Amino acid sequence: MNETLKVEGMSCGHCVDAVESSVGQLHGVLSVKADLDKWEVAVAFDNNRTSLTEIQETIEEQGYEVV
Repeated sequence: MNETLKVEGMSCGHCVDAVESSVGQLHGVLSVKADLDKWEVAVAFDNNRTSLTEIQETIEEQGYEVV
């Protein structure tokens, strides 16, 4: 499954690294790419192993808002 999420609050390379690293560690996430210019995070994942909700919560735990 592929999803692109709008994420507010990312403002630097550290933000991108924090989001990509935390989401990338979830079981079932195949790839994750944060785009700082668009404030988007593209995620490919196996929805039998993780959920969109879990991905959103992981991003929010890093201090960013999924809108």
